[in-house]
Amino acid sequence: MSFAGTRRTKLIEGIDNRVPVASEAFDSAENLTELYDSDTYGLNAMRETLPSHCYKKIREVISTGQPLDPAIADMVANGMKEWAIKRGATHYTHWFQPLNGLVAEKHDAFVSIFPGDDRLLLEFSGMQLIKGEPDASSFPNGGIRSTWEARGYTVWDATSPAFIRKDQNGSTLCIPTAFCSWTGEALDQKTPLLRSMERVSEESLAVLSSIFKENYKRISPTLGIEQEFFLIDRSFYLSRPDLITCGRTLIGAKPPKGQEMEDHYFGTMNSRIVACIQDVEWQMWKLGMPLKTRHNEVAPGQYEVAPIFERANVASDHNMLLMDVLKSTATRHGLICLLHEKPFDYVNGSGKHNNYSLSTDTGVNLLEPGSTPAQNARFILFLTAIIRAVDIHADLLRASVANPGNEHRLGANEAPPAIISIYLGQELDRVVNDIVHSTETEANGDCNGEKMSLGVGAFPPLPKDSTDRNRTSPFAFTGNKFEFRAVGSSQVVAFPCIILNTIVAESLQYIRKEIEREKTNNVAANTAFNNVIKRVLSLHQRVIFNGDGYGQEWRDIAAKRGLANMRTTPEALATLNSEKNIKLFESFNILSPIELQSRQHILYEIYVKSITIEAKSMYDMVSTLVLPAAFKHQKNVADSLNAIMPFVQGQKNLPQPTAQIAVLTDLVTAINSLSDLNVKLLAAVKATKSAANEKDHAFMLSTSVIPAMREVRRVSDHLETIIDDTIWPLPKYSEILFLR
Repeated sequence: MSFAGTRRTKLIEGIDNRVPVASEAFDSAENLTELYDSDTYGLNAMRETLPSHCYKKIREVISTGQPLDPAIADMVANGMKEWAIKRGATHYTHWFQPLNGLVAEKHDAFVSIFPGDDRLLLEFSGMQLIKGEPDASSFPNGGIRSTWEARGYTVWDATSPAFIRKDQNGSTLCIPTAFCSWTGEALDQKTPLLRSMERVSEESLAVLSSIFKENYKRISPTLGIEQEFFLIDRSFYLSRPDLITCGRTLIGAKPPKGQEMEDHYFGTMNSRIVACIQDVEWQMWKLGMPLKTRHNEVAPGQYEVAPIFERANVASDHNMLLMDVLKSTATRHGLICLLHEKPFDYVNGSGKHNNYSLSTDTGVNLLEPGSTPAQNARFILFLTAIIRAVDIHADLLRASVANPGNEHRLGANEAPPAIISIYLGQELDRVVNDIVHSTETEANGDCNGEKMSLGVGAFPPLPKDSTDRNRTSPFAFTGNKFEFRAVGSSQVVAFPCIILNTIVAESLQYIRKEIEREKTNNVAANTAFNNVIKRVLSLHQRVIFNGDGYGQEWRDIAAKRGLANMRTTPEALATLNSEKNIKLFESFNILSPIELQSRQHILYEIYVKSITIEAKSMYDMVSTLVLPAAFKHQKNVADSLNAIMPFVQGQKNLPQPTAQIAVLTDLVTAINSLSDLNVKLLAAVKATKSAANEKDHAFMLSTSVIPAMREVRRVSDHLETIIDDTIWPLPKYSEILFLR
């Protein structure tokens, strides 16, 4: 750590003098229930502002997902406007999620001109609520729209509540919407998410009705999203060009201490951090997000917050809001929130664990092991469908989490490997094995010492929470849900959820039809059920792995089982528009071939731009910061050597200055190597411009530029460890990660 009068020292002194910023003036915890959801136009606000008949209709729309009756649209719009104005809103915006990983807004004032007068009139119509028309020409669209084709539409998602966003300059009413082109193609994440939710609901309802004689109105996929992130002092951030430009450090030597002592995980939270996260919590509570958990994560400077489960589209919207609030609130507290998957080497990166389940409109969790034989037969069917879905469509799940940041994280000590597998735990794994290897018609087995039969009427209770948790598995069963751990911390959760909903819907449909086909051959219902479940599990059991996913042993086992290991982002994205996947999305009306192709193109484009920006940023940092510092230190060592040499040469008894000679040799060698490698890096970047398309460009960057960046970093990081600390120009890991 630097103690000389350098810029870095002044930064450290400034941090040492910081005090926690006072949070916004919030009421006490005893008023939380009243404040919760107060900035959201949810059912409570609707009940207070809408006529009773209108409230009943909009409530039905929210619970069933049916279209809003245009006859009540004006009443809803007026109620929403009056509610928003009372909370200081002067503008409204259709809040949507284009395909750039961010949210988009175009603000319009409520104002209009009073007819025949110059006075302002505050108005908001049903048509303005339901439909908007932002410019669609400048968002990523993957070739769906030309630059001159600017028309696009936003359409209100009534199932996700409108909300108020407040800042120092006022408040805005934000209306969650879908975003599509003039010709009807989805240009966002929300539209296919809603489509996929409908499909998995339809297929779940069909299974429950035809096989179990259970009738519900709607099945909703639910998500509980654990959000990991880093908080660092803003002064350090502003002194690191790589953090500003790329969101991660491109160079930086391993600190003497990282996370080896395991003292940060669940440790006592720093007061500045607590003040910041408390501020975030109160804002999100007012916005209706049920944040419940906060704690220190494994890496120094890393934290996590997590909510209670919500309907998938609402959870997705809330997570987008959360990331925005985390960033803006951190800045107000003199901090920066880093959502990149791997902002620092040598310590854990950040994920966004998606806890996925399916819930009925009456609150029944279909992935909850039950207390009756029928409930557990239902559980086994949905479990079997998910096992099949993950095995057949592992390529899609891997593609759904493929981005430049996750490429640095997947397979490291804190993240699951790039091989997609399922963890069930010992008890459920034994149940599956018993079913697969049973030779009897009714598939006998043993569970906790009890004889069981897979017949719907004779299936015994299954244990709940009888498994350990496996952090090395990308898709782990955790008692009553599956935890998709491979999702990256910066990602929009909608896309992985679209994939999950679609593949689960397809598997449910397949199993239902197979059971119905067996029954047409005069096979008893229980026997048909048993036969299909056993057959499906036998075919797809290979995807189940309950061991350590980090070791080479698993990679060898996975290869023997025929499971893919797509380590890089370009490899994973190449599978997205395969014939199998095009057919899948098209048959369920989730994504048309052109919509799927556009997403692949955009993801390649994001990868290409990200890696190119990182490589150019690294070249600039090495050229303008690292090498000049190295030259300065080289001169100092050379001057020291020159100063002592006359005395050494004039005195026979003086020892040779081997220390200076060794340091200077090391310096000159490293400087020459770094300079050469940096030139080669820039040449490699330029060479990729010859690529014929974005896919080829991505593969060229992956195979040539990224290895070149690793070599540049290796030598640069070595120089950081030998250059005079008062000369080194960049904040070091030991400072960024530990000083608050």
